[in-house]
Amino acid sequence: MLMISNIRYQRFVQSPVRLLIIRNWHKKRVQVAWKKPEMGWTKLNFDGSCKETGQGSIGGVLRNHNAEFLFGYAESIGKTTSNIAELAALRRGIELVLENGWNDVWLEGDSKALVEIIAQRRLVKCAVAQGHISHINLMIPELNNCIVTHIYREGNRAADKFAQMGHKLKKPQIWRGNPPLEVLSIMHEDAEGKVFLRRRKA
Repeated sequence: MLMISNIRYQRFVQSPVRLLIIRNWHKKRVQVAWKKPEMGWTKLNFDGSCKETGQGSIGGVLRNHNAEFLFGYAESIGKTTSNIAELAALRRGIELVLENGWNDVWLEGDSKALVEIIAQRRLVKCAVAQGHISHINLMIPELNNCIVTHIYREGNRAADKFAQMGHKLKKPQIWRGNPPLEVLSIMHEDAEGKVFLRRRKA
């Protein structure tokens, strides 16, 4: 088997297209799944969306330790950038968390750079972005306990769906108790622990 594998490799490298296939063989597959928070904790998944036109929207969803829907939110925020949209989504989510009295909160988004900025309390050059960051940093200490983590996009689908819905809204909207039909299937899959395989470089 090893000899056959070596022969095939030698043949493949003659073609740049096939060489790309070989490189894919050496990529690791990462298992991605939405995780429930611990009992007594509330989990906020948030996301921002920005179209090619520059129009942005935000969305997010809160669930408890049983993966039960608590509330979701979505809003169109006008002209912006994807980074600002991500920050605005997190900021709005924390505001709603505090308004509803949740104290032990897990914050999770699919922008790794944003999560690192918040977790490390870093400064950024963009004044608009720093305004959101400063506000977020003021709100987080109001929580008893707070975790901030990054999740790949496959594990953040519910928040992404809310953010996409935000593009179609004329005014901010909040759902309480029952999620909109558009996210029901995603919510069920998350609750069941559906796993997605994501490729990444070794």
